[in-house]
Amino acid sequence: MAATKKTAKKPNLILIGIDSLISTHMSCYGYKKLTTPHIDKFAEGGTLFENLYSPHIPTTPGYACMVTGRDCFGTNTVALRHKGDIQGETLAEILGKAGYATTSIGFQGNPAARGYQNYINYHNWGSINDGRLPKAQNMNDVALPELRRLAAGDKPFFLFLRHMDPHSPYLPPAPFDRIFYEGNEFDKKNKSMKPVFEFKPFADYFRSWMPFSEETKDYITDKDYVIAQYDGAVAYMDLCIQNIFTAITELGLDDNTVVVINSDHGETLYDHDCYFDHHSIYDNTLKVPTIIKYPGHIPAGLRVKGYCQHKDLLPTLAELMGFKAPADIDGESLMQLVRGEKENLCSEFYITECTWMRKHGWRTPHWKLIRALEPDFHFKPAVELYDLLLDPEENHNIADENPEIVKALTKRMEAWIAKREKETGRKDPMFTQECWHGAKEVGPAFKSSKQAYETLHIGDPKQAASLQEKKD
Repeated sequence: MAATKKTAKKPNLILIGIDSLISTHMSCYGYKKLTTPHIDKFAEGGTLFENLYSPHIPTTPGYACMVTGRDCFGTNTVALRHKGDIQGETLAEILGKAGYATTSIGFQGNPAARGYQNYINYHNWGSINDGRLPKAQNMNDVALPELRRLAAGDKPFFLFLRHMDPHSPYLPPAPFDRIFYEGNEFDKKNKSMKPVFEFKPFADYFRSWMPFSEETKDYITDKDYVIAQYDGAVAYMDLCIQNIFTAITELGLDDNTVVVINSDHGETLYDHDCYFDHHSIYDNTLKVPTIIKYPGHIPAGLRVKGYCQHKDLLPTLAELMGFKAPADIDGESLMQLVRGEKENLCSEFYITECTWMRKHGWRTPHWKLIRALEPDFHFKPAVELYDLLLDPEENHNIADENPEIVKALTKRMEAWIAKREKETGRKDPMFTQECWHGAKEVGPAFKSSKQAYETLHIGDPKQAASLQEKKD
């Protein structure tokens, strides 16, 4: 009788949010290095979405969309340092009301972390002086006991695991720090890290976790070493996640548990001058991995090419798990793509960033338009246009040569903004988020790129961690 009761429970949910994970650095998404062998195997048992986007960067608006099923107009959230609450009922609140036990591990204090019954934290920030940082094992040390506790209970459960590998600082423990690098990271002939350390707003932060040589009396010189640390952190995270997969099987949870792997946003490595962070709205930041496994309910080994977004996760889970999603959400179920009922859920969409720069834009399968709402600290042009078919890495800004395309895309973007403002009854939050940059002394917006460059600063990992916590 006990076994019958156990299988009759509502399905459980384990949502694994891997912070700053670029899909193109995962082997199951085609990366040439074998960074994710265990997630690759997991994907063989589930459905992988090749073109899911996080259109609102960074963490706070990204997770807000994911857990409410709303876009940035619906959540009224665009900034990392979001002031106040997010709009919309969260997944934790919905499932809590439906009788679920809910736990968040590694995500507390952020407005998007609202609604869990239980919060557990672990050590996931550090500097090079603290030594190599086993973030993923630290996660497992608290996550595995909590998973076993929830599995032994008489309620269905929702467990959210926020992995901080491979978020910077990239400090994977040995041997993962060297498995993708065989060179000399202190080679004086290599000058690729020179512009990184010359970027004043982030230079102190980089020096807090990037290695220094007593022999050369200098910091690392090779950008490929840092990229290898990122890849090593991904591989280390992948190995530790296998412990979670193993525990799910040992506890007999496979057939009655929805497991989701995704990310709040991607990462810029040595791209677009936005070194080793995740600001900007280029595709390496917007495009995120998403894999869903639920045996018997979602196909194994399927790869879905259709365009979709973070806001589509909540209605997908509602369909798979049988709970009622709020009527006012903006997303659609990804199962429509899985069943072949639709080719895309969104072929073009509004994109925003409000982290270290305030920009918005419009993305289609062919074009990417980026418009600055104020000068940025990278001294980039106010308008950027990229042909995604000819220039998928977005290296050649062709806005000046194509004013009519800029005009047409701007018109489409502005029409969408007007439509959503009318539907929600409030202005685009890109224009209402006060002091998004955290520098009250400069007023609501930077007046020049020089002012932004001289004002914005991140000094160490402790400061970086504090940016993601809610501040009144």
